[in-house]
Amino acid sequence: MTSNLAEIRERGFSALTRELGHSGMAQFIRQFDNGSGNYTEEREELLKDVKLNDIVESIRRRKEMV
Repeated sequence: MTSNLAEIRERGFSALTRELGHSGMAQFIRQFDNGSGNYTEEREELLKDVKLNDIVESIRRRKEMV
């Protein structure tokens, strides 16, 4: 089955409305947005002091707790 994007969007909205009702469909759609800012720059700043060995050690500790 091949569909163009408009048809896929319409069928998706129909399925959501059928399963969730009109207000449920609207609430579901409102969960998604494009966001803002520059994720790559923010990630670089947040992780600038994190070393690969620290990540590996953290994973090992978590595995030992399980």
